[in-house]
Amino acid sequence: MKPLTTEEIRLVIAKGKFRDNVFKATGIFCLALALVVIVALIADMVIKGSERFTLDFFFNFASRRATQAGILSAWVGSLLVMFVTAMAAVPLGVAAGLYLEEYAKRNWITHVIEINITNLAAVPSIVYGLLALGIFVYQFGFGQSILSAGLTLALLILPIIIVATREAIRSIPAMIREGSMAVGATRWQTCRYHIIPYAMPGILTGVIIGLARAIGETAPIITIGALTFIAFLPPVPFTAADAGTTAGLFDWIFSPFTVMPIQIFNWTSRPDPQFEINAAAAGFVLMAMVLSMNAVAIYLRYKMRKNIKW
Repeated sequence: MKPLTTEEIRLVIAKGKFRDNVFKATGIFCLALALVVIVALIADMVIKGSERFTLDFFFNFASRRATQAGILSAWVGSLLVMFVTAMAAVPLGVAAGLYLEEYAKRNWITHVIEINITNLAAVPSIVYGLLALGIFVYQFGFGQSILSAGLTLALLILPIIIVATREAIRSIPAMIREGSMAVGATRWQTCRYHIIPYAMPGILTGVIIGLARAIGETAPIITIGALTFIAFLPPVPFTAADAGTTAGLFDWIFSPFTVMPIQIFNWTSRPDPQFEINAAAAGFVLMAMVLSMNAVAIYLRYKMRKNIKW
């Protein structure tokens, strides 16, 4: 094969640089286009719903009059449902991911479980709603409650957390495990004091991605019977309830509820155009809640990575 001359080599390098610049410019253009669309949508929500950004909007219940309607029951319900979801999904998902990656034997049973977990992450959310309707609502008798909604969304995001946990654990160098066990640490001590702390930034990223998906889900929540119009809050523990009784510590988890996506869906289906303003304002609030969750996760991930000493 005839060797390339210096001029031919320069020509090949120039062509490669040109293609690289074209690809870079295309990527920047696509990124800018996506940012423009996002900014336009956010600006439209802010402009359309700006007149509703008052304290009354946040502390009023739903109403048939658009100017008097608020999102109190919706955002409180969303926070409580997300709390139950996190309490159910995060410990179970992290523990399952840790077991599959550090303890489980590599055999056909483990491979079948891994394939099923990966497939479950792509199952439509309505399927989880139908599953929860039969199990949590009717079989276990939890009814159309915050507990049923939280467990339903926990099932929805559980595969995401498991996969994220496993990927975070895989990224840890093997020398950390070997060094820990070389000085006499057990497998659990290695996981407790080394693997989990080092993998926590990646695990936290998966948790927030899962919760961000769950907080915006509507189909499974409607399937289990969430209310579209609610003018009360769940009972506060140890306060007076109906018939002169006192609410227990966990009575709120069996209370009827609504969430932000359902409230937005309810307002957008109304013929009165004033409710579209409410929906725009509520949509911006929901997006702000998701961004706040991501901001907290980013801060915690930064702090954890800063404290890690390799």
